[in-house]
Amino acid sequence: MRNVTLYLDVDGVVCPFGATGNTPWGSGWRLANAGVLEVAYAGHLVDGLNQISRVPGVRFVWLTSWEEMAAEYLCPAIGLAGRHWPCLTAEGGGTGEGWWKLAALQEDLAANTPDGIVWIDDQLRYEQEALAWAGFLGPRILIVAPDPRRGISPAELDAVSGFVMNQLF
Repeated sequence: MRNVTLYLDVDGVVCPFGATGNTPWGSGWRLANAGVLEVAYAGHLVDGLNQISRVPGVRFVWLTSWEEMAAEYLCPAIGLAGRHWPCLTAEGGGTGEGWWKLAALQEDLAANTPDGIVWIDDQLRYEQEALAWAGFLGPRILIVAPDPRRGISPAELDAVSGFVMNQLF
């Protein structure tokens, strides 16, 4: 059976920075107390991520500076079904050269070897080394870098869903 791993960031992706007005989904922002801070999120986005996470062969992985707090605090606060997703951590990778998230993702890929990869992180647009590396993977990877003030848009989530289905079937 084919499989896809989706690496997910939180800030600027699921929970945008300084959310104002309506979500890209046409509804108002929902606010929730995620234990350590209040977050804004789009309910339609959470529903869409939950739907993708239920597809057989899809593995979600937290790749966020929230680390384990994403599962512990964010998921119950916003209704995201990610409490049991694995979490990649910096483990000292935040110093020195290179982006810790790229190193953590590469290490996870070596251990799990998915057929397809989705990486969603608003910071990706600024990480040239990560983009160059992803370029070598070609059609095996989908990179999504949402606007950090809006989070994942409906078009971006549709692209993720389409990519996942094309990789699996």
